[in-house]
Amino acid sequence: MTTALPAFPAADETPLQTCLRLRDIAPVVEVEFPGGVPGYLALTHGAVREVLAGDNTTFLRDPKHWPALHNGAIAADWPLRAVVQGQHLSTMDGADHRRLRGMIGKAFTPGRVQALEARIQQIVDELLDGVVAAGDGVDLVPAFTEALPMAVICELFGIPESDRQRLRNWIAVLLSHNISPEDAFAAQNGLQGYLRDLAENKRRDPGDDLTSGLVQARDRDDALTTEELVAVLWIMLVAGHETTVHMLGYAIIALARHPEQLAAATAGDLWADVVEETVRYRHSVMMTSWRFTSTDVTIAGVRIPRGNAVGVVYQACGLDPEVYGDTANSFDITRRQAGGHLGFGHGPRYCIGAGLARLEGRIALGSLYRRLPDLALAVDPADIAYSPSFFTVGPLSIPVRLGATS
Repeated sequence: MTTALPAFPAADETPLQTCLRLRDIAPVVEVEFPGGVPGYLALTHGAVREVLAGDNTTFLRDPKHWPALHNGAIAADWPLRAVVQGQHLSTMDGADHRRLRGMIGKAFTPGRVQALEARIQQIVDELLDGVVAAGDGVDLVPAFTEALPMAVICELFGIPESDRQRLRNWIAVLLSHNISPEDAFAAQNGLQGYLRDLAENKRRDPGDDLTSGLVQARDRDDALTTEELVAVLWIMLVAGHETTVHMLGYAIIALARHPEQLAAATAGDLWADVVEETVRYRHSVMMTSWRFTSTDVTIAGVRIPRGNAVGVVYQACGLDPEVYGDTANSFDITRRQAGGHLGFGHGPRYCIGAGLARLEGRIALGSLYRRLPDLALAVDPADIAYSPSFFTVGPLSIPVRLGATS
């Protein structure tokens, strides 16, 4: 399939640069994704909010609603099929989505999340011991920003520490937009096969973890099928750690670039504000996986016909000057904006793990800078490489100088 549409991502730009350029054209723009696949990008705060509000009605996530995926218009070996067609919570609609979301939500109530605080603090302290022991030049991505969210989500689901890097590798492949079809489908099959085995192991030998609880609920009252169980585990592992990994990385880089903001956060213990501004300023999710129009619809004045794919661009909508003014692309933890940001979503698919992400971010960043008040980047921020994805994007490496420790 080939089109005459603007390419996304463009070869000579970052995905964010492309989106900001396209946003100047219209709030919703039709583009060509890798493989010559056409679809739409919702780029402004208003357009994104309209799309999110239409979840489960105007906008559906089941790929059966994207005709081009099934009628030969999109190649059978298109690598991104591994994400689009995967059986997981984000590809379910209506009653199925509400039922599974309700089951997961029981594990992420405010009380349950708050009960994790002491354990998260313990993990953070142990990781920082390792950072200090490694000394100047240590890379905070593997040592801290990846390790913490992966440890927390894997403990929740009862995944052994020895398996965590393998899961991380599969997820990184799945979310990349420049991999081969063979690698994409191998990663998807590997991850889903692992999760099926995990569920079976928890059935035979249950523990005090969320996977065991879900398996027991399935066996007790058929609350969900094996495939649905795998779907739940898939989305929670991917979304439950990947976004927090990048949020922590973006925060560290932003604070290094804005020492006055770091000073304010330290003096006022404003780490919760750092988290909120980071999620607005550089969202971990560049673009969500696609939604599909169930009918002809007009979003922010732009008509989208039925059966088309629409990606919500969180990074661009967080920088919308119509909402955040002339300082939209500035990092400011004292920012107060009526209506807040859309970083954790809106409507029926509001982020179920928002409370956990906020808690991890607050504890991790506060502890990092209390332990290492003179922490500094060991490289120019402009030289930091970012993940090759237009789904989730974040720094691949953050080498630092530790300075004095407290």
